[in-house]
Amino acid sequence: MKARAARGAAARLSGRRGEVLAALWLMAKGYRILGFRLKTPGAEIDLLAKRGRVLAVVEVKRRASLEAALDAVGFDQRDRLRRAAVTLAARRPGLQGASVRLDLLALAPGRLPMHIPDAWKGA
Repeated sequence: MKARAARGAAARLSGRRGEVLAALWLMAKGYRILGFRLKTPGAEIDLLAKRGRVLAVVEVKRRASLEAALDAVGFDQRDRLRRAAVTLAARRPGLQGASVRLDLLALAPGRLPMHIPDAWKGA
């Protein structure tokens, strides 16, 4: 039981570190971070970022490969994230009219972060 709790705590810490690294990477690319781990009725948004008129809902995944990171986010989760983002944008005056996009920021051991804008376009 203790080992399981320790693994869970380590996974949460790793996830938070990954999100901070992802935020720094996006800021270096000119994005403004609007929120971390935003809880909405339908989904939790890892990062909410804005650059120009684009509102990016960024899902952060740490996996062994880019393909594994892309596959880690299923259709239902993508749909929930899109709906959550549209709802958030509609409720915040500064975000109304923004173009909502679902991005992936993949992290893999020994590799630079990979930001994929509109990662599941058409999917």
